[in-house]
Amino acid sequence: MTVRIYHNPRCSKSRQALDIIRKKGIEPEIVDYLKNPLKAAEIEKIIEALKCAPRGIMRVKEDEYAANDLGNPLKKDRDLIAAIVRHPILMERPIVITGKGAVIARPPEKAREVL
Repeated sequence: MTVRIYHNPRCSKSRQALDIIRKKGIEPEIVDYLKNPLKAAEIEKIIEALKCAPRGIMRVKEDEYAANDLGNPLKKDRDLIAAIVRHPILMERPIVITGKGAVIARPPEKAREVL
């Protein structure tokens, strides 16, 4: 099974999700999206896999969220995706995607739902 995790190694929840995956005997593809920011098309694929709106993958407590007025309901999806491209810290983590589906693994145990 192919498993991809969008991972922030400084985040304890992300590290815990990665540990859960590895304890299942799976070595996932690890995407460190802070070191290698995603393109808009990649973010759109994640949103599609999660079956949510762009705001569903955004960390609303990050300074960049308020600074860019991203809570404004008039912001279009493309504006929110562009903000994630510019400020990758806005993307929720960890996100785990497999052939069985996709989840935001918060709590980390949610990763088991797609393993």
